[in-house]
Formats: sequence, structure tokens, C-alpha cells
Amino acid sequence: MLKIAVRDLQRGPVDTDGEVSPSDPVFAGLDLPLDGPVSVEGQLQATEGDDFLWRGVIRATATIPCRRCLVDVQVRLHREVHVLLSSDSEAADDPSVYPLPEAALQIDLTGVVREELALEVPAFVLCREDCAGLCPTCGADLNAGPCACVRSAEPA
Repeated sequence: MLKIAVRDLQRGPVDTDGEVSPSDPVFAGLDLPLDGPVSVEGQLQATEGDDFLWRGVIRATATIPCRRCLVDVQVRLHREVHVLLSSDSEAADDPSVYPLPEAALQIDLTGVVREELALEVPAFVLCREDCAGLCPTCGADLNAGPCACVRSAEPA
């Protein structure tokens, strides 16, 4: 359950366990090839004022191309989150606070899941540390062995 009524939070913390489908519109434009649903476990609670604290864990698996040889690599994403959601206009400038509309009746955590998952994706994925990459001339995968390109002599 990733959409929680604010009135439910008045009684105490609410568990936020659920899954978000990789085809959910919240992931549109993210360009992250998810292999299955995104798993979310956590707890949301009201704090002082109209702020809410969410502590959770986001897990997913994505297939991302190796930056050197372009072979698909399955990457496990795991992110622990501790975020504040607030309708306070002064907190809106703080990048660690997720904004809420004033007098919100419902808290929707799917946008937070999207952003936090995007932050977990590694910038450079390698299929292995010693990946040889592709030949810049013919495009052959050099992990399979040398290509047939004629190498020019190194300058002296």
C-alpha cells in the first residue's frame, strides 16, 4: 500500500509494503529497464506539523548494458530511504524533502519510489572489472578474443 490516507496516520505509523509494476506510469521517462516489479517495504508516520517521515527499503532488478562492451548486465538495486514529506513552502527548497500539496488528504509514495530508485542506479555498469570492450574499428567484442583488424604500429 503506497497511497495512504492522512487520517490513517493520525492513529499512528502505517506500514507501506507493496509493489510497483515496471509498466506503472510513474516510471515513464526514467529509461530504466526493470526486470520485474519494484518491491517496497517501509513505514510512514506523521511528525510535527504537517510533515511525514517515511523509512523504507526499495528493491528492484534492472538489465543495463555494460558501458564497455554493451552486453546486458542484470543489476540488483537496493536502497534504504529515510525521507521527509512536507507541505511547508519553506522546506520546498530543500532537495532532501519531498513536497506535498497543502491540506493533502492522501500521501502517494510512488513518486518518492521513482526518484529514490533512479538515484540508486549506478552511473557506469561493467559486465566485469576487466571488460575489454569493443574494437573501435570493427565493433567486435574483445572479450571473445582479438579481432581481425590490422593494428597500426605504435608511434615511437
